[in-house]
Amino acid sequence: MQDHLRAPHNDYQLDYFESLERARIAPGETPYVLAHVERMIAEVLLAPGQSILEVGSGLGKFTLPLAARGYRITANDLSPRLLERLDQAAEGRVTTVCCDIHDIERHVETPFDRIIGFFVLHHLVEFDEAFRALSRVMQPGGRIAFCEPVAWNPLYYFQILATPGMRFAGEPSITAMRPGIILPALSQAGFVETSSRTYGYFPPFVKNRAWGEKLEGWLDARPFVPFPNAFQVFTARMPG
Repeated sequence: MQDHLRAPHNDYQLDYFESLERARIAPGETPYVLAHVERMIAEVLLAPGQSILEVGSGLGKFTLPLAARGYRITANDLSPRLLERLDQAAEGRVTTVCCDIHDIERHVETPFDRIIGFFVLHHLVEFDEAFRALSRVMQPGGRIAFCEPVAWNPLYYFQILATPGMRFAGEPSITAMRPGIILPALSQAGFVETSSRTYGYFPPFVKNRAWGEKLEGWLDARPFVPFPNAFQVFTARMPG
């Protein structure tokens, strides 16, 4: 996508996240947040000594729990306002980089061992260029991973309708969160060993309740129960 076409999208996303104070984007080590953090650690084999870039970090909902565990995080976001608040909360434990994902190469000095993102892809309007940009700041053999909603799970659409401030226009690529779209885009950008795995069942307003946590544990222990997963993680590796 050309810069003059990307600018209106970026402006809308900035307004979408900066103009509203929503509990759903605020930091806090809730069961919902920790479940995604632990899934990411396991899927992409995070280790404290690695250099890790998190794209779309926002206020640091997932960044701060990772930093608290000793991971060396460079947090990227489009919003200087959100990154300023992340800087304050991180107290020096996180490096921040404010730029469009497509321009990341101009804002970092050394390539990363890992690139991760939590619920950022469905806010983009294209993927090929974004993945190519990220491939240029990866170490050979590095791994990339994104936790995202499952496109065909109705709970996410219900969450958008039921949550004040959430709008479908702010989540423009939710229906594209499918392996058939994301994995080929990763391959086109030069990544190998692309894969996707589903996990979890409930959005935060259910998961963060005691009964929701217990119900999810019950479902995890009974894979024969036909209840659809709500989330997925896309992973790939850079050759080398």
